Amino acid sequence: MTTNTTPKQTSETKLSAQQSSMQDELTINGSSLDADLLDESLSDDELASTYEEIDDDEDHNEYDSDVTSVAGQAIPQVIDMTHTVTEKEAGLRIDKLASQVFTDFSRAQLQGWVGDGSLLHNCSVQKPKQRVKAGDVIHLSTTLQQHSEDQPENIAINVVYEDDDVLVIDKPVGMVVHPGAGNQTGTLVNALLYHYPQQHHLPRAGLVHRIDKDTSGLLLIGKTKPAQMALMEQLKDKSVYRHYQCVVAGDAASLLRHRRIDAPIGRHRNQRTKMTVMTAGREAVTHLLNVTPLNDNYCLLDVGLETGRTHQIRVHLSHITYPIVGDRVYGGRRQLRAGLTEAQRQAIGNFPRQALHAYTLGFVHPTTGEDIEVTTPIPEDMQKLISVLTDGYDDE
Repeated sequence: MTTNTTPKQTSETKLSAQQSSMQDELTINGSSLDADLLDESLSDDELASTYEEIDDDEDHNEYDSDVTSVAGQAIPQVIDMTHTVTEKEAGLRIDKLASQVFTDFSRAQLQGWVGDGSLLHNCSVQKPKQRVKAGDVIHLSTTLQQHSEDQPENIAINVVYEDDDVLVIDKPVGMVVHPGAGNQTGTLVNALLYHYPQQHHLPRAGLVHRIDKDTSGLLLIGKTKPAQMALMEQLKDKSVYRHYQCVVAGDAASLLRHRRIDAPIGRHRNQRTKMTVMTAGREAVTHLLNVTPLNDNYCLLDVGLETGRTHQIRVHLSHITYPIVGDRVYGGRRQLRAGLTEAQRQAIGNFPRQALHAYTLGFVHPTTGEDIEVTTPIPEDMQKLISVLTDGYDDE
C-alpha cells in the first residue's frame, strides 16, 4: 500500500552566474566557430524564480532589471509517501521497488534519495541494492521544486540526446527559453513540461543554462534533481564546454589583433534591454579562438568565454567594431562593409537575427562519468548566409 500526503508549498529561490569553458589556441582557417554565452547557470539551493539579467529577448521595451518575474517561480513541494512491501515484491532491490511504486520519479532520482536518506527502509538508511522482505516499509520524504504557474504546451522540440538523467535540446531561432515579462507562453519550459511532465518537479523544468531567443542551438537539461545539480556544478568548474558559430563583419587580420577582449559589461543606463561596456560593469573576458575568412571583410569565428555575462560576445564584438551579422541591437550599419556584391548586401541587410549558433556541447555524464559530446549542424539560414558571403572568394 502506498500513501501520499497533500503537498505543502512555500517559495524561495535565486541565481548564480555561469561561466563558460575557454580554449587557449587561436588559428586562422580553423573549422570551429563562436559563442554568445548570455546564459547563466542555476545554482542548487539558489534555483531562480527570476534571473538577475534577462537574455532571452532583447525586444522588451519596458523592462526593469530589478523587477522579479512571477511566471515560472519555483515552489518547494513536500513529498511524503509510504509503501509496505507485498509478498510478490519481496526480494527486489530497494531502488527497483521504489521505481515501481513511486512512479512519478525516475530510478536515478530515487537512487539519489536512497543515498541521501530521503528514502528510508524500515526507518533506516540503506544502499540502493539492499533487498526487501514482505512487510518491510519504505518511506520517501523529500522536498521538490514545482513550477506554480508555468503551464505545459504542446510545442515541438528537437531532442538531440537523451537518457535517464540528461536531455539536450536543439533550440530553434525565435523560441524563448523560459517564461518572463512579455513571454508567458510558447517557451522551451512550457514545451518541456508537456513532453516531460516529471520535469515540473525541477526548477526551470531542469534547465541548466540558457541562450538568447534569437540564438539557435544546444541547451543542456537535467531530468532529475541530482543530475541538474551535478551539471550546474560542472558549469561552475568549467568542465562543461560549448562552442558557438557566428558570422561577423571584420577581416581576419584585424580580428586576430583581438585574441583577448577584456572589457567589463553592465546594463545600459538608459536602454534597459541592452548591455554595454562600462567601467562600473562586471568583469567580462572573451577569447577569440579560430578565425575563418569568408571573404576579405567577413569571418566565421570560434569564441571562448572566460566569463559568462549577458550578451557578452555580441557586446564585445560590437565594442571592437566587428559586430555579428544580423545583430540589430549591437550591430547597426557597421555590419555593411566595402566590396560587397548586391546579393551579399541584400543577404546581410535582410538577415533577420544575429548569426549565432550553439553547435557543440560537451559535459561529463552526471551518473556514468562518461565524457559526452553533442553536436548539431549549423542552421539553414546561416548556411545560406555563409554561402553568399563566400561566393567567388575561393576563386580569387
